[in-house]
Amino acid sequence: MLQLNVKNETSRLRAVVLGSAVNNGPTPTADEAYDPKSLEHILAGTYPVEEDMVDEMEAFNKVFQKYDVKVFRPEMIENYNQIFTRDIGFVIDDVFIKANILPDRNRELDAIQYVINQINPNKVVRPPDDVHIEGGDVMLWNDYIFIGTYKGSDYKDYITARTNMLGVQYIKELFPNKIVKEFDLVKSKLEARDNALHLDCCFQPVGTNKGIIYKSGFREEADYVYLVKLFGKENLFHITRDEMYHMNSNVFSIAPDVVVSEKNFTRLNNWLREQGFTVEEIPYAEIAKQEGLLRCSTLPLIRD
Repeated sequence: MLQLNVKNETSRLRAVVLGSAVNNGPTPTADEAYDPKSLEHILAGTYPVEEDMVDEMEAFNKVFQKYDVKVFRPEMIENYNQIFTRDIGFVIDDVFIKANILPDRNRELDAIQYVINQINPNKVVRPPDDVHIEGGDVMLWNDYIFIGTYKGSDYKDYITARTNMLGVQYIKELFPNKIVKEFDLVKSKLEARDNALHLDCCFQPVGTNKGIIYKSGFREEADYVYLVKLFGKENLFHITRDEMYHMNSNVFSIAPDVVVSEKNFTRLNNWLREQGFTVEEIPYAEIAKQEGLLRCSTLPLIRD
């Protein structure tokens, strides 16, 4: 049995589900796009090709091997995008929560069922159908659970709104001893530079007391101020609108002092090194065209 344990974003990683770009299927049509960034690249003819994405994910896998992390991969579904495992489930403490994702993507959960079968069934839960929550919106920080949501009355009109307030309430009830704080995120169906698809598109902790943040990703300035007060402004790396678009906050921590980052994130990677981090740089710019990056393509199961 897998003894699940995830209490934050940065403790030493021992086991993870890494997505797969193998047999990813044809380029979607504009009508099939789930987010404005994918749509932009579909229309421009620059949507990523499978070969490049497989190479990028293999580079990520090699970093995990270097650090002796146990890596699970989804079973292959033909002609199907299985890159973003963070969307389909997530672990809090020792509980595996199946996400209620967009209905078209339910098969992705089936593809990791062999992993779920290795977990104590009493520790696997699935929210009711009206509860929407995806792993990219759920950020663990020891006693805190940060959750990205969208509070607009037009929630149902936004395919980019992935976690509702019922999702926030569900987590509060499931973990009554945690401090659960929701963040109202900026959403756009048309402009990727103004769309925080998930919380990890505009914020993520690194190390033991630092974080990466994009102020304009929050609809309410009070939510941004909350994080500044909690972490301290001097400990936060502020990214620009363009850096948010390129997913600079969507790096992935293997340990408190080891961060996997995209090799083109020059300003961020230099800052991380100045703060004492080891930065494992890999190419991931093609996958980024689908409005997801390193955190999005991982589902941590066990950390120290």
